[in-house]
Amino acid sequence: MFALGDKTAIITGASSGIGRAMAELFAAQGAQLVLNARRSDLLDDLVADIRDAGGIAVAVPGNITDEAISKHLVEATLDHFGKLDIAVNNAGMVGESVSIPDMAIDDWHEMIETNLTSAFFGAKYQLPAMLANGSGSMILTSSFVGHTVGMPGMGAYAASKAGMIGLMKSLAAEYGPQGIRVNALLPGGTDTPASITNKPGAGPEVEQFVNSLHALKRMAKPSEIAQAALFLVSDAASFVTGVPFLADGGVSINRT
Repeated sequence: MFALGDKTAIITGASSGIGRAMAELFAAQGAQLVLNARRSDLLDDLVADIRDAGGIAVAVPGNITDEAISKHLVEATLDHFGKLDIAVNNAGMVGESVSIPDMAIDDWHEMIETNLTSAFFGAKYQLPAMLANGSGSMILTSSFVGHTVGMPGMGAYAASKAGMIGLMKSLAAEYGPQGIRVNALLPGGTDTPASITNKPGAGPEVEQFVNSLHALKRMAKPSEIAQAALFLVSDAASFVTGVPFLADGGVSINRT
């Protein structure tokens, strides 16, 4: 049910963290991958690792806030593999914690463009390719922040990620009749290089606090979030669409 042997997938933000874990897992399940990230050196390393393990992947580096990159990603996918079955619009940013009155307009625009506008660009070019197949599965990587939880200093991030959920629901309703499923994946705290627990100067008390927010009292491994993504894009989730899918370790319900 989770095999992706006949599938071709785009994954953005694939060079590290959750995106890299998705790429490795999807490749192990047989998917042909077109991988995107800004850091071409890390992306090339990932593609080499996947190929060494017997997988199939190509790198298309670039910044997904540039509409031309989203267009090029789909064109490269069709050129290499002839179709697009899966798209994971995973690239994004968290930014610094800052109250809205103190936020510079340029920082607001950067957050919205990186998280929300990039998802629009992705869908704009991915959907026609999926329509040509008569089927497809798309994920927008959103967040519990702005959906089930409000956090101080994260107004711009919350707005961008909540906007992604609204976009996802509209796309799911519009393109469901054409066989395209669209869902949002909402990870909890995940131990990645970008995590607050791995920032310079973050002591053990930071990790302890973040762990305590979750009902499971720990952060996720990137591979655990990747497995949730695999379910959503696979045939095992053939009747799942329009869902903000929480893989958050219980942070949304935890009060202890």
